[in-house]
This record gives sequence, C-alpha cells and structure tokens, in this order.
Amino acid sequence: MAGNDLGSLLGRLLGGGGQGGSGGGGAGGVLGSLLGALMGGAGGGAGGGGGAGGSNPLGGLLDMLTKSGLADQAQSWIGTGDNQSVSGAEIARALPDETLQKVAAEAGVSPEQAADELARSLPQAVDKLTPGGSVPSGSLEDIIRQQQL
Repeated sequence: MAGNDLGSLLGRLLGGGGQGGSGGGGAGGVLGSLLGALMGGAGGGAGGGGGAGGSNPLGGLLDMLTKSGLADQAQSWIGTGDNQSVSGAEIARALPDETLQKVAAEAGVSPEQAADELARSLPQAVDKLTPGGSVPSGSLEDIIRQQQL
C-alpha cells in the first residue's frame, strides 16, 4: 500500500492529478513501485519504518544509474539545464532484474512497459525532486511535501 501512496504523490508530481481512470496509477504508479522497492528492498510492506536510511531511495537510484553508464543523463535531471532522455532498454539494464520484475508486477504491466514508462517519467520526476540542483536530504515524502507538490 505504501507504493500506492507514493504513486499518487508522484502522479501529482508529474502533473497527472486528475487524468482519466483507466490506468492503475500510470507513471506515478510505476515510479511509486520502483521507489518503494528501492526503499524497502524485497520486503517493503505498508508504511512503517523504512529501515536504516532507506526513506529516501532517490540517491540510491541515481547511484544505480550512474554505475550503469547513465551519469550524464542523471546529472542533467538534477541540474538546472535541459533533461537528457533515456531509453527503456537503458533503464532495464540499470535496474536489478528482480526490481524491474517487482515494479512491473505491482503496476500490472510487462517489465518492458515498466522500463519504458520509467524512461519517460524519471527525468521529469528527478528534475522536480531536485530543484536546487542537488539531491535534498530527508525522506522522499518530506521532499515531495517541501516542493509543495
């Protein structure tokens, strides 16, 4: 359930506030599932603790992308210039296979569809979550609230 809450927050972040009812959360749902998986590892669950320093998975996600050869793209999303694009295939290579499988299952889409959706939505989400040109500290929910999204 925590992923759904995060997904709705991220849906608002991405401007998907009141868009139709057919998609189960759309980009926000896929992003929420990804960040929830990165926060809680395999066990996650509903709300609660978030573990040791696991309440802000944004830094970990950016590290993963950087180590996968996407440093320039990730930095462009954090910085104040234009956001570089990334492909679904690049996202699929950057994420652990089990994480992408879990995200896809939670979103009710194939792993390829999940990777493509993340490729479309991650640049905008990271850009909005890092308005000062750096990754803020605090929990992801705190960051979203600080941005008044």
